[in-house]
Parts: sequence; structure tokens; C-alpha cells
Amino acid sequence: MPTARRDRAARPAAPADRRVTRTHRTLREALIALLLERGWDDISVQDICQRADVGRSTFYTHFADKEELLVAGFADLRKMVRAELGRLPEGRRALAFAAPLIAHAHDHRRLFRALVGKRSGQVVLRRFRELVVELLRDDLAGLRRPPAVREGAAQFLAGAFLELLTGSLEAGGALAAAPAEVERLYLEMARPALEAVRR
Repeated sequence: MPTARRDRAARPAAPADRRVTRTHRTLREALIALLLERGWDDISVQDICQRADVGRSTFYTHFADKEELLVAGFADLRKMVRAELGRLPEGRRALAFAAPLIAHAHDHRRLFRALVGKRSGQVVLRRFRELVVELLRDDLAGLRRPPAVREGAAQFLAGAFLELLTGSLEAGGALAAAPAEVERLYLEMARPALEAVRR
């Protein structure tokens, strides 16, 4: 029997897996389109299903609610950032997550304004903040400091990152700048806090 299991594992993904991936992508695109148009609080699962041309029963087969759909999208973003970090040389600099995340936000400016702007709603902001904090926890994991100190630093640095990112995405705002400049500013301001944690 072990051979049969190995053969199954070696086969390409079944068509059902492709259908699941396609359904997830369609639902996520519908959520993004609606976020851009209305904001989080004015979107229902029914709205998402109608926009995606997917039945409610299909939606609930994959996701418990619209927040779970949102979290799945953020999980994909987290994977993308970690893949970028994985391409960096060993011993990469701290806070390296900032560059790919800022670049992605600027490449998808309208979407990120919907995610972190005034109409995003508390759920979206909280979930995006969780993503940034998780990436910072990875950065700080190697420091020989009590967990509470590392967590405090992750929360502090995430708050600074989110405010700077939000300001940089505002059209015509004083912080509007190229992604490299936003990253440089974040690193310049965050490094003293990072050094304080390392001491």
C-alpha cells in the first residue's frame, strides 16, 4: 500500500484542485472590486457571490464568512513577501520585509488605499496589521530578549510602518514618494527602535 500512496502523491493536481483555486481567485477578485467601490462595512457575502457569479452554498463550502476570504488573500500576500525574503542572501538585514510590501502596495495603490484607507473598516486594518506584526516577529525572533520585549517592538514597528505606508499612498499627500524613498524613511526611523531592543 505505501507504493499506491506514493503514486497518488506524485500525480499532478486533480481538476477539482484547479476548480477550487479558480473559485478562490474569483471570490477574492470580487471582494477586491467591492472594497474599491464601497468599503468593507458595506459588503455582504451575497454581494460577493453576485459579483463573482458564484452561489452562496459554493462560497460557504470554501469560507465561513467574508473575513475568512480576506484572511486567505492576506495569506497569499504573506507568502509572496516571504518568497521575496527567501531570495535574499543568508543573514539578510533586519526589516527587509518592508521593501517588497511597500513595492506591492505602490504597484496596487488603489487596492491598498481601500485596505488601509478610511473606508477599509476596522476588520481589514486589524488583519493587515496582524500580517505586518507577524513579519516583524520573524525578524525579531533571533533576538535574545524576553518575549514581551520582542512583542512590544513588533507592535511598535508595525504601527510606524502602517502609518508611513498609509501616508505614502495618499494622493498628493506630503509623504507621497517612490517606494524606495518610503522604505529608506522607514528604515531610518525604525533602526533606533531596533537598536534599543537589541541592547
